[in-house]
Amino acid sequence: MASSFAEQATEAIASKIPQLTALSHDLHANPELCFVEHHAADEITQLLESEGFAVQRGVGELPTAFDAVYGSGSLHVAAIAEYDALPDVGHACGHNIIAATGLGTGFGLQRVADDLDLTVHVIGTPAEEGGGGKILMLNRGVFDGIHAALMMHPWSFDRLNSSCLAVDHFDVTFTGRTAHASAAPAQGINASDAMTIAQVGIGLLRQQLRPGDQVHGIVTLGGEAANIIPAKVTGRFMCRSLTLDGLSALRPRVDHCFEAGALATGCELSLEDITPVYSHMEQDSDLLALYRRHAEERGRSFDADDRGDPQPTYSTDMSNISLVIPSIHPLVGIETHGAVNHQPEFAAACLGPSANKAVLDGSIALSLTAIDAAQDHDIRQRLLATNVRRAS
Repeated sequence: MASSFAEQATEAIASKIPQLTALSHDLHANPELCFVEHHAADEITQLLESEGFAVQRGVGELPTAFDAVYGSGSLHVAAIAEYDALPDVGHACGHNIIAATGLGTGFGLQRVADDLDLTVHVIGTPAEEGGGGKILMLNRGVFDGIHAALMMHPWSFDRLNSSCLAVDHFDVTFTGRTAHASAAPAQGINASDAMTIAQVGIGLLRQQLRPGDQVHGIVTLGGEAANIIPAKVTGRFMCRSLTLDGLSALRPRVDHCFEAGALATGCELSLEDITPVYSHMEQDSDLLALYRRHAEERGRSFDADDRGDPQPTYSTDMSNISLVIPSIHPLVGIETHGAVNHQPEFAAACLGPSANKAVLDGSIALSLTAIDAAQDHDIRQRLLATNVRRAS
C-alpha cells in the first residue's frame, strides 16, 4: 500500500508540472520585495483554489500571507512557500522555485490526504529576505496545530544539512550637524566620521570573533555633497552567530562599536531592529532521513554530507519554525555554472530545465517524506504530540 500512495502522489505532481513551471517562471519574471508580493500571492492562491484548496488570505495580519488547506485529517502537514525577491537581483535566491515546490508538495499530499488521515496546508510566507514573515506568522498563531513543516531551498549543489545561523537585522543612524566643509568645518558634527569609526571598530573586532560569528552591512546614506559636513548617515547591518545564545553575546559588542563612533564625534546614535531575530535551525532527523531516501531515488547525491564537507552558511526565518515544529529545509541543487545565491547569474539559473527539475524532484521527495511519516506509527505519534493547540 505504501508504494501505491507514493505512486499516486508522484502522478499527481507530475500532472501539475506544466502549471508549476509556469508559476515559477511567472514569479521569476515579476520579482517583488518583502511584504509587497501581491502578484505572487494572487497567482499562487488562485491556482490553489482552482485545485480544491480552501484559502485564507492575509493570515497573521500580513496581506500577502496565506494558509491553503485541504482535508480534515488528524495529522497536519505544512508545505512552505516563499516568494519574495531581492533588490536589484530579483529571484537570485530561487524563491520562485520554492513557491512552485511548496505547491507541488501540497498537490502530491492532496491526492492521498483522505486515505492517510492528513490535513494538508500550503502556507505562503512573505518576506523571508529581511522581513521575518514566518516569525511574525508563528507568533500570531498561523502555525498553531501544524505537526510538521517541509520546504526546500535551491542551491548550487545538493545538501541535507547547513550551518544556518541566527541573525539580527538592524538599521543604524548617526545624526550630527551640517556645515560648510571648507569655510566652517569646525561648526559641523560629522556623521560620516562616526560611521567610519564604527566600521573600523567592527573590522578590528573581527579578529576576536568566535568561529561562526559574522558582521556585515552597507551604508545606505552617506551624505549629500562633498562640500557639506554630513549631518545624517545611515546603514543597515546584520550580526550572525551559530546559536541564539551566541548572537546575544555578539550583538552588544557590535553595538559598542557604533557607540564609539557616536562618542568620538559627538553624534547622536539610533539603533533600530528591523525584523524579529532569526534563530539557528534544528532539522528533524527522522524527516530528513526519509527525505534523503526519496531524493536519492530521484538521482540526488549527498556525498558532501557524508564526507563532512564544510556546510553552507546562511540564515532563514524557517529556522524559528524548526525550533517549535518538526521541520526540514534541505538544499536542492540546480545547475548554476559556478554562480552562488544572491548573484545575478544565480537568478538566471533559476529558470530552465535544471530549475524545473528541482521543482519536480523537490515536490516528490518532500511529499513522499510526509507520506512515509504518516504511515510510520512512531514518527506519526511523535508528530501528533507537537504543537496541538489548534487541535485542542
